Parts: sequence; C-alpha cells; structure tokens
Amino acid sequence: MHDVRVAPSILSADFARLGAQVKDVMDAGARVIHVDVMDGHFVPPISIGALIVDALRELVHGRDGVLDVHLMVERPDKFFPRFTSVATSISVHVEAQHDVAETLSRIRSAGCKAGLAISPPTPVERIERFLDLFDILLVLTVNPGFGGQAFIPATLEKVRAGAEWRAKHNLDYHIEVDGGINAATARASREAGADVMVAGTFIFKANDVAGEIASLR
Repeated sequence: MHDVRVAPSILSADFARLGAQVKDVMDAGARVIHVDVMDGHFVPPISIGALIVDALRELVHGRDGVLDVHLMVERPDKFFPRFTSVATSISVHVEAQHDVAETLSRIRSAGCKAGLAISPPTPVERIERFLDLFDILLVLTVNPGFGGQAFIPATLEKVRAGAEWRAKHNLDYHIEVDGGINAATARASREAGADVMVAGTFIFKANDVAGEIASLR
C-alpha cells in the first residue's frame, strides 16, 4: 500500500487570503493541494475555475507540491482540457455525462494523472471495467457539492472494493477519500485501503494545522 498523503481541500479555505492559506498548509507539511471545481449543474454550487488553479501553480509547484483537481461538472470531457497545463492530476465522475474511458485516456495523454470519482449512492461495480484506465480512485465519503458534511461510513465498502481489485489485478492506483475526513475517519479509511486523505474544514479551521496534518498521517 502507498504511504499516506494528506490533501488539504481549498474549498474550506478563506478565499480572501487563499495564497497565504495554501502556503501555510504546505509549510505545515502538505504536498497535495486538492481543488474542487463545480459547475452549478452536476452539483448545485459553482466554485472556481482554471484561472484560480493557474494562480496557485507557481506557489504549489515551487514547494514540490501537486495540484489535484476534482471536476464535479456535468461534461468533464469538455472541461478538463482547461486544466491540463496547470494540474498534476484530474479526477472526473463516473456519473457525469461523458465517455468515461475516452475521457480518462485523454487526460493521461495530456500528461496528467487520471482519476475516477464515485459518489455515495452509486454502486461501486460501475467503476470496475475502468480499473486499468485511472491512476486515482476518488471515493466521495459525503454527497458531493458542499463542505462540512459528516462522513458516511457505508462508503468504506467502496474503498475496500477498490483495494481488493487493486491487489487482485496487481494495479498501483491511489485510493483517495474526500468528505468528513478527520483523525478518526482517516484511520478507518486507511484500514479499508485508502492512502490519500482529502480534508478541508479539519485542516483549514484548525488551530494547529501541522498537528492535524500529522494526525491524518
């Protein structure tokens, strides 16, 4: 299993001082910055676009970090090219309106790692035929669209299935969990097979950011 990586989600940051907050979490030990892009169609909110990700590129890459972009959009096949020059990895939803295999292949061909995201209500079997096409399995552990939600324990079954398939087929993808992640839910996720912990409120609202990042590891 991969070592644990912590990915602070800027959805919970103070956007009036976004650059300073990203610098703070990276100085505290994070190397993956998670960016949620929402279009107001696939999920109700509208968040940020490629211009904000591009503005963070030098800050993040200059600290040997990576930008992990999660597209919660209705047509990821149309959106992802806007991010290939700035993102390290781009995750798209299996539930969105696109040819999943083709989109994943195109993301890889553009030089980014490809991720496949799955929401809590979706049967995990929907991702099985794409196992060799992605580098990241992103398991949403809350319903997508809003920060600050409580972790849904039943989503751990998707993490376990992903870990079992990874071992069975001798694959090397990361399993990322996103939503309601704190020290306790990170431990449960790790035991199920996850190795990337996306956390927003737990990190950005913490008094001791470095301590909370360490606790997630």
